[in-house]
Amino acid sequence: MRYVPHEYQEYAKEFIIRERVGALFLDCGLGKTVITLTAVWELLFDYFDIRKVLVVAPLRVARDTWGGELEKWEHLSGIGLSKVLGPEKERLAALGREAQVYVINRENVEWLVDYYQQAWPFDMVVLDESTSFKNSQSKRFKAMRRVRRFIKRMVLLTGTPSSKGLIDLWAQVYLLDGGERLGPTLSAYRERYFDPDQRSRTQIFSYKAKDGAESAVLAAISDICISMKAEDYLQLPDFIQHEIPVMLDAKAKRDYDQFERDLLLEVDEDIITAGTAGVLVGKLLQYCNGAVYNNDGKVVPVHDCKLDAYVELLEQFDGEHCLTFYGYQHDKDRILERLERYNKGRRDKLRVRVYKGTEDEDAWNNGEVDVLLVHPASCAYGLNLQAGGRHVVWYGLNWSFELNDQGNCRLYRQGSPFDKVFVHYLVVQDCEDEDVMETIRVRADTHEAVMRALKARIKKIKEETTK
Repeated sequence: MRYVPHEYQEYAKEFIIRERVGALFLDCGLGKTVITLTAVWELLFDYFDIRKVLVVAPLRVARDTWGGELEKWEHLSGIGLSKVLGPEKERLAALGREAQVYVINRENVEWLVDYYQQAWPFDMVVLDESTSFKNSQSKRFKAMRRVRRFIKRMVLLTGTPSSKGLIDLWAQVYLLDGGERLGPTLSAYRERYFDPDQRSRTQIFSYKAKDGAESAVLAAISDICISMKAEDYLQLPDFIQHEIPVMLDAKAKRDYDQFERDLLLEVDEDIITAGTAGVLVGKLLQYCNGAVYNNDGKVVPVHDCKLDAYVELLEQFDGEHCLTFYGYQHDKDRILERLERYNKGRRDKLRVRVYKGTEDEDAWNNGEVDVLLVHPASCAYGLNLQAGGRHVVWYGLNWSFELNDQGNCRLYRQGSPFDKVFVHYLVVQDCEDEDVMETIRVRADTHEAVMRALKARIKKIKEETTK
């Protein structure tokens, strides 16, 4: 296919070529991959400035997207790609192949750094979905920092650089400039731009930005970062968000209240940790969806209220296709079981598939699937599903703004044949689902929102039990 770049794409490409380090904070659908590969081609064959490029990406993106873009665009011919994926034997063989671009999944960055150590051969590194490196305590961040001095050019790519707030930016920008703009350490960054927020007597759980911090941080990194929103550059369909209230029946609501009370009163609000917070909200969200894992890992069904609402919603679509995000394994299993029963005796059976790979992607885009079940973590990046339908349903709600935003962008993106995309959230009323939706609305920091919501619920329950 012939590549005719938009003006913003040409600008972004020239930015990569001009700046030895830089970040493209571009919304999904703006073409981050083809922009980067076009710049790589020119740096390889026009400027002779680089020899070997390493791309670090989520596994599915590493496996499918980068190679697919190279095959798609005729102007990129001449770039050889080697996929450093799979078992160690296959990864070593891939590293031994002659190529210009080597792509590896982010989980194997530490292995790669240990393998090459001082003999690091890649003079350019591209971190696709750079938020994978936002945690400065992670092994992958520390590994990349070890070899940073050997890298001549580095590019960060993501559409959501600070999905949990400005704190996310420090580690990513540090890999570009070694701390020149935002400070040499995370502690220094926090001290300059943040104040402690949620805390106990001995531990700080979260930070809040000081007045004026956002504009100051963005100004500090503006020379090495380009930020673009899709709606400013693309002809996108209308985005319509629809919250569907789900009411628990009397027994289910009574049991939920008891479950929430027993669960939360076991934990004192002053000693909630990130680990216990995750367990608590996970249990409550499972209950909202209709089943809970017990202590032995077995699934205990508790109600069908959300399942009933989901099937009613499918009937309202009147044959239109639906991309459904589930939260837990038992969500998927129960939806499949329910739709199998729904199909019995019907002539117009729903064609249901669970997303596993490119075959399911192709089937969906070809109109061969009525309901595609997907876990948001398995397809949030680089997956083009816009041709298959215009309805997204969130059966299981997700605290992560990044996964939520990226999940919706599977349909809400350039190239959609529809003039509207509908995103439907099934929200159980007066339960944990409502806290998640509030977080999604305000794009709040996930950990901070979880802690605040839990403490508010614990306080409420304690007050009720003392009446």
